[in-house]
Amino acid sequence: MLLSEILSRAGIDFVPTRDVTVTSIVPDSRRAEKNCLYIAIEGLHSDGHAYIGEAVARGACAVVVSSAAMHDGRFDVGKYSDTQIITVEDCREASARLFSAFYGNPQDEMTLIGVTGTNGKTSVSRILYEIVTRSGEACGLIGTAGCICRGEKIDVKSRDELANMTTPDPEELYKILAIMRDMGAKYVIMEVTSHALALNKVAPICFELAVFTNLSEDHLDFHGDMESYYQAKKKLFAQSKAAIINCDDRYGRRLKDEIVIPRYTCSAEDRAVDALATDIRYRDECAIEYKLVSHSVRLRIRTVLQGKFNVMNTLEAAFAAIKLGISPISVKESLAGFKGVDGRLERVKINKRAEISVYIDYAHTPDALENLLCAAHSMRHRGQRIVLLFGCGGEREREKRAMMGKIASSMADFVIVTSDNSRSEDPSDIIGEIVSGIDGDGHFTVIEDRYEAIEYAIKNARRGDLIFLAGKGHENYEINKDGRRDFCEKDIVCSLADKYYG
Repeated sequence: MLLSEILSRAGIDFVPTRDVTVTSIVPDSRRAEKNCLYIAIEGLHSDGHAYIGEAVARGACAVVVSSAAMHDGRFDVGKYSDTQIITVEDCREASARLFSAFYGNPQDEMTLIGVTGTNGKTSVSRILYEIVTRSGEACGLIGTAGCICRGEKIDVKSRDELANMTTPDPEELYKILAIMRDMGAKYVIMEVTSHALALNKVAPICFELAVFTNLSEDHLDFHGDMESYYQAKKKLFAQSKAAIINCDDRYGRRLKDEIVIPRYTCSAEDRAVDALATDIRYRDECAIEYKLVSHSVRLRIRTVLQGKFNVMNTLEAAFAAIKLGISPISVKESLAGFKGVDGRLERVKINKRAEISVYIDYAHTPDALENLLCAAHSMRHRGQRIVLLFGCGGEREREKRAMMGKIASSMADFVIVTSDNSRSEDPSDIIGEIVSGIDGDGHFTVIEDRYEAIEYAIKNARRGDLIFLAGKGHENYEINKDGRRDFCEKDIVCSLADKYYG
């Protein structure tokens, strides 16, 4: 594609002196090649402006730089008189718009729904994807558990093998959207993180509908404080046509009052809202049944999903689908037939002789862990123990570690503290900070190696135990100072159950 065409589609006002065909766009000077367009991004650990010389030497036909770098002396334009220098206010936003333009602005040919919040993004997104797909519409899904379109997995990996980006970087994101467009997708449901919003990854996208799940303490190592975290989430609603909001959450109630687009509110706590879950009942194996009541729709919803939090997850997904034009009957039937979300309060099918139940869940924040344990209490019968195995990630908020230790010890009958993606940190240091918050002495143990911790839980289980492995969820890997290794908890649990109960 010609440089002039890319810039025009991206909305960047620059007339090239040499209108060459751009073969690629790169934000990494090490991957620069002849006739590429290099973007000098100011990263969290390094500044791309320092590597412009390398990109030009490798054949970059043009370079995108920030006006701030021009003014503060980080970039000397005089050194590159033969190179086309494109100046922008924000290189990250320009990156999103340029990659979008390079792939033909694919989002403009589909209806996009963004889902944001601390917890519940993956569940709401996946439930909504299932409803739309079961209704007969071609749909794509982008999120923590991967990318799917029309039932087919799309494998576009990040160049950083240690990355776990719920919302992919622009280089991958707009390629994925182009693939989904070419596959005939009419709708795309996307989890949108606060990082993606703060870093303008989705700047070119106008969302038909945005869903707010909730907000609790997380990612403060990046945002600094809760207000900045909230403001990052709020950005999604400035580029959306309408909103679905959980008004049982205090930040949801604030958001409702602060945005100007049409908003549809949801509650499971008898608030005055647009969609209410009422007459909530927990059936056999804690499946959920409730009435969805709105001005135009009254439905009896039934789902096999477990836990109180899934009332709101299903309510928001159902109401979002109705607002997209999916028939209420199709919504009801889809929820009744949906079997669950991978790694979200997912029961592992193990040897029946074990006479225990093992669940895996992605809970890795204080709020999510508390919700998980509340669900556990609603599931157990007299005499059953709740056994919780969990850790905290390295290079992430240290403040939440003791909080999670306190929650675990106050709500579980027995706690096993272990590792969970320690990254470059010493696992024993992380565990020590978790243990500092634990109340009581006799109801927990520390086993640093996560495999050994799971083996301990399975081997020493009592009949009827409900065992919850928190933190990994759908992840099939573990990250420590030595890098990333395969680690699939479902496979490990099944193998150990066969070993000890087979």
